[in-house]
Amino acid sequence: MKRIIFVRHGKSSWDSSAEDRERPLSSRAYKDAELVISAFKSYKGFPLEVFTSDAKRALTTAELFKKELKITENHFHITPELYTFDANDVLTFISKTSDEFETIMLFGHNPAYTELVNTLGSLPIQNLPTTGLVSILFEMDSWKKKIQTGRTDLYLFPKHLR
Repeated sequence: MKRIIFVRHGKSSWDSSAEDRERPLSSRAYKDAELVISAFKSYKGFPLEVFTSDAKRALTTAELFKKELKITENHFHITPELYTFDANDVLTFISKTSDEFETIMLFGHNPAYTELVNTLGSLPIQNLPTTGLVSILFEMDSWKKKIQTGRTDLYLFPKHLR
């Protein structure tokens, strides 16, 4: 059994003229992350291997989860190839993941993540919102195999938690 937890980065700030990769989080993103992390804590009962895009908004979101979930440095990976908006790029990354990891948590970007939670999961989600989290379970034992549709077992969206 394998599990992928997709987390879209928190709402970014458009107040600065920063390059896309350098855009910071808005103040709302911190509040949203607190809500989602708090709800996720009661669900998490398994080890996580975390991989995050190196874009500032994704990395900062991932670091908030890392701190609150007490994820150690050796289970936290900054992964430039996750700075992509293409679902196929993310699938390629997943296929190269070590089979020793049962659960991977990926922090990244739309439209890739909305496409993936709809393609791979069992629950239609019109749009994975900022700081939205979706967990999908798969009946498989290797990331190297072509991923078939799994079962969406959790979704946490900030607007449902406010």
